[in-house]
Amino acid sequence: MQKQQGFTLIELVVVIIILGILAVVAAPKFLNLQSDARGSTLQGLKGAINSANSLVYSKAVLASKEKSSNTTIDINDTSSDTTDDVAVAYGYMKATAASLKAGADLDIGTSGTSDWVIAVTGTSAKITQSGAPADGTDSDGNSTSCSLTYTESTGQGVKPTITVDTSGC
Repeated sequence: MQKQQGFTLIELVVVIIILGILAVVAAPKFLNLQSDARGSTLQGLKGAINSANSLVYSKAVLASKEKSSNTTIDINDTSSDTTDDVAVAYGYMKATAASLKAGADLDIGTSGTSDWVIAVTGTSAKITQSGAPADGTDSDGNSTSCSLTYTESTGQGVKPTITVDTSGC
């Protein structure tokens, strides 16, 4: 009796087909890592702004400035240096590039030369990551965005709202 050595051609073809099916199913999960990274970065930015706001609010309460709709807080208690002053509304950071830059220590600006790009409209600021996809619409006509929207406090005891939109990341 002769011993069988190796695999038959049919066995090899079946294994190759199974590997091909697995690659087609699994590849999109791994290829979308850039989108997930952008979304996670926005969630990290939200946490950083929330933490900074807690510290700024604490300083505002200590300085009895939490009731004012438009004032500044000196973060490092250096009256001669105004670069660390944060504009606040009811104790929380205002929705401006300067306020968020000083309060949360962000590299933020109005152009792509900063890590974060800000567009201010009234009391709201839309922040996007430099190099992230621009706002647009998907194939179904739905609005897409990869941004964080910061809306400043509107009254005493009212926290600012932070909304993360990862639909277009």
